[in-house]
Amino acid sequence: MAARKDRNRRRRRRGRFGFLYKLLSFLIIFAAILAGCVAFFRVNQVAVTGNSRYSDQEVIAASGVELGDNLFLVNRPQTAQRILSQLPYVENAVPVHRLPDTVELHIAECVPAAAIRSKGGWWLMDARGKLLEQGTKSIAGSLPEVLGLHPLDPAVGEWMAVDISEQTRMEGLGRLLTALNARGMAGNVTDFIDVSASNVIYFGYGADLTVAVPMEGDFDLRIFSFQRVLETFAQRGETVTGTLDLTYGDSEARLLTERWLPS
Repeated sequence: MAARKDRNRRRRRRGRFGFLYKLLSFLIIFAAILAGCVAFFRVNQVAVTGNSRYSDQEVIAASGVELGDNLFLVNRPQTAQRILSQLPYVENAVPVHRLPDTVELHIAECVPAAAIRSKGGWWLMDARGKLLEQGTKSIAGSLPEVLGLHPLDPAVGEWMAVDISEQTRMEGLGRLLTALNARGMAGNVTDFIDVSASNVIYFGYGADLTVAVPMEGDFDLRIFSFQRVLETFAQRGETVTGTLDLTYGDSEARLLTERWLPS
């Protein structure tokens, strides 16, 4: 009986030591793999795609990624955030690790959609309301001027903030620009986008047309109706001029001969 107990104790000890041996072996292998990654997977190339306004060097400098960094220690969320915070025209940044030694920075840039005046200067903004650049009137170029909004403490790279009393108009402006962008029509918006009224937005389109749309509602449907009107006139070989009023119904449009213009 005593001999059997001794054998059982020896088996238990061997079992415990066997587990510790396996754990130690795993830790040694893991440390070796980690050391290999640190030693061998160094960044030897940083590639940039999607950029046009900023050079490759500007994007790489903003990212903080340097040659010789360990590939696996390049923090992708932090890298993206550094790019977004330093380069106002970047809308989205996606860093990608490419084995064995490359970091790719995929960039999507903002497109200026309108200009607005504030505190004696001009500001460019995209369809989402991000302020991209500040300068004199010359930076606006052919972009439409937003009327009826008053930015609060504008800053390059920040989202435009307005008083609570103007929030509905700000949201309407964003939905309008987004709907126009979706149909490839934003580039033809000219002169002005007037959101001064509480229930309607007026904007210039082309050389001789003003379009009126409701401040709230389905902007995608309104802009689709607008596009269909333009296509119908184009098929007839006619030019749309005056004021196109799209505030009567979802699929109803009225063309007035006199063009509405901001006072």
